[in-house]
Amino acid sequence: MTERSATASTGLAVAEADARPAVTVLAGFSPAATHAVAARLLTEDESLLLVRHDLVGIRDGVAHRVVRTATGTIEDERITLVHGCVSCTLREDVLPTLVRLARTHPGRDILLVLPEAVEPASVAAACAHCLVDGALVTDAVRFDSYVTVVDAARALADLTSTDDLRHRDLHAADDDNRAVAEVIVRQIEYPDTVLLWGQAPDSAFDTTRLSVLLHRLAPWATHLCAGPDVHERLPLGDALRHTRRHDPAAPDPIARGLEGYPVGVHEPVPDCGVVSALFTARRPFHPQRLHDALDELSTQAVRGRGHLWLASQPDTVLAWESVGSGLFLSSLGRWLVALPEPLWSEASDQRRLAATLDWDPYYGDRDTRLAFIGGGFDAVDLHSQLTSCLLTDDELAAGEEAWASLADPFAGCFANPDLTAEPLDG
Repeated sequence: MTERSATASTGLAVAEADARPAVTVLAGFSPAATHAVAARLLTEDESLLLVRHDLVGIRDGVAHRVVRTATGTIEDERITLVHGCVSCTLREDVLPTLVRLARTHPGRDILLVLPEAVEPASVAAACAHCLVDGALVTDAVRFDSYVTVVDAARALADLTSTDDLRHRDLHAADDDNRAVAEVIVRQIEYPDTVLLWGQAPDSAFDTTRLSVLLHRLAPWATHLCAGPDVHERLPLGDALRHTRRHDPAAPDPIARGLEGYPVGVHEPVPDCGVVSALFTARRPFHPQRLHDALDELSTQAVRGRGHLWLASQPDTVLAWESVGSGLFLSSLGRWLVALPEPLWSEASDQRRLAATLDWDPYYGDRDTRLAFIGGGFDAVDLHSQLTSCLLTDDELAAGEEAWASLADPFAGCFANPDLTAEPLDG
């Protein structure tokens, strides 16, 4: 037996030995497209259980749960929550429902359809930290794949929209200030599978342009196309289910660079008008010059992400997350070089390995790794703008004591109590 066939046989044996129901998580900002995909999957497998929560009344502490198959409704219940929020719904009802169905309907897989404003990363975070009846959710079910459905008919308009969720009455709480584009980008970046559904209404070029944009936003995902007027090589269920694509250890898209993964791809030449540019540096940003350039830097691309090093705050890893005209800078914790070596154990094995392989004798693991994706910006010009915000040779040579005295508009903005930041909340 060859090594390849032996590996395949081993994988098949593991799959057959795992009796837990497989859960496919289906996200997407267009209910019409997401429900069309769900309906197709139910039709292809009548044993599949669909779980869906309507959160229209979430701000009043009310949710509506439906469990159904292709042939009928099994549950249709109104739920009153202790606190009206998405995370409470996940803890108090969504995850317990998955566990309960695994017990009462053994051998039947589950399709979890998320409401349009829920980000799949929030489900994964809840699964990692919440217990049901004293046990992990993954003791009862296996999360096989996270799939985001992107509606070709409306995605480009939504990705360039300046609306907040509250403009569309989709905010989960009074303090939910997320933008529509922000939610969609995160839905696209997190999953292991991105499904482009249908065709753009105006032209085939728009569909192709959207497909290129999706590949640039999530180059690590499997990309598929399906829907009306789309040639499909496989039945949808074969393409989306039992793929074992989900990797619970995969890093958050913003922090991928810290773990040694690419934060994006460098494709500076426009493809259907879409540009993807990487910026890396082993010297820090000047705080005042970076602050002065933020407005221009954050509005050029649809998406910016990654981490950076600020000269005046040399212990802190800063996250860069921009969507449209919105920009968020936050702490991702401390650089390993700023920690006593015994505390390195608090970082992941992958991060320690990545830091060791790229260690600088002066600056340790400090660096900047940013990705910018969008249309209509010049990658060379963006690189020049970012470079002009770095310390000059003379400023670099002055050393860290001099950097601490630089004017810093970011002073006091980033709490940094731990090695790693709290998960980015959806």
